[in-house]
Amino acid sequence: MRNHVTGGRCPSKATVTGKTVVITGANTGIGKETARELAKRGGRIIMGCRDMEKCETAAKEIRGKTLNPHVYACHLDLASIKSIREFAERLKKEEKRVDVLINNAGVMRCPAWKTEDGFDMQFGVNHLGHFLLTNLLLEKLKESAPSRVINVSSLAHIIGNIDFEDLNWEKKKFDTKQAYCQSKLANVLFTRELAKRLQGTGVTVNAVHPGVVSTELGRHTGLHQSQFSSFMLGPFFSLLVKSPELGAQPSVFLAVSEEMEGVTGRYYDVMTEKEPAAQALDDEVARRLWEVSSRLVGLQEDGPPSSSKTEGVSEPELVQTPELA
Repeated sequence: MRNHVTGGRCPSKATVTGKTVVITGANTGIGKETARELAKRGGRIIMGCRDMEKCETAAKEIRGKTLNPHVYACHLDLASIKSIREFAERLKKEEKRVDVLINNAGVMRCPAWKTEDGFDMQFGVNHLGHFLLTNLLLEKLKESAPSRVINVSSLAHIIGNIDFEDLNWEKKKFDTKQAYCQSKLANVLFTRELAKRLQGTGVTVNAVHPGVVSTELGRHTGLHQSQFSSFMLGPFFSLLVKSPELGAQPSVFLAVSEEMEGVTGRYYDVMTEKEPAAQALDDEVARRLWEVSSRLVGLQEDGPPSSSKTEGVSEPELVQTPELA
């Protein structure tokens, strides 16, 4: 049963020698193990992380264990538009190519925190941050084609809903579970719309649910916060979850597998293509989310950013970003 639930290792033995791989949230959990596995396969690995001390430590460890000297720690705070733009500019100036972008970083069921720019933390980090980063790196990805974008989503998207009237949780009572599910649905919708826009460019994009993985991501959930729950349910939970090493395999599969050549706009449950929830297949919602997201992060396809408010989305207040680690 446990092998069925956790999946297995990436069956492809393909290497990424000569390729540059950018991974967000790579200092811990799935991201760190993805970086380690792709470093083993010869890639030039750019680890984008908020906590530089942890990132430097992780990069040093990976270099030592894989004997790959091309593993680099770079500062990236997905809760800050300024930081995202600085990170992207650095990559565009310093890197000759970007072959794989793995949008892995995320926060899960945290309190009602806001990003530096005033967005709901989960929507801001999990969706808007990666939306902006991907768009800023699109030209580099196109120049490096065939290239791949991988969005780490979640099965939680199936109960998500994009509330365009209150994306920022300012009109209704904050629900951290629903906020998380909304952000994960946004990942799948973003994947769908981006794939349409990238047709013919040689850049593919797919979303993946990595499975239930034991990482720091769930540190705000009830199971981790309650000693009773941890004691009583922990042993059963451990039978159903996979290690970060196995949790990284779906991302590795999408990044290197020969089977994935030319495949785009799809949703994978671990390493098996599945149809996502019905609301994730709504092209009109995907298009609208793209337009709203573009305005919120200051990306405009025609002309400078608009100063007008967006379809029921209040202009966020600037606030201090809390520590996530």
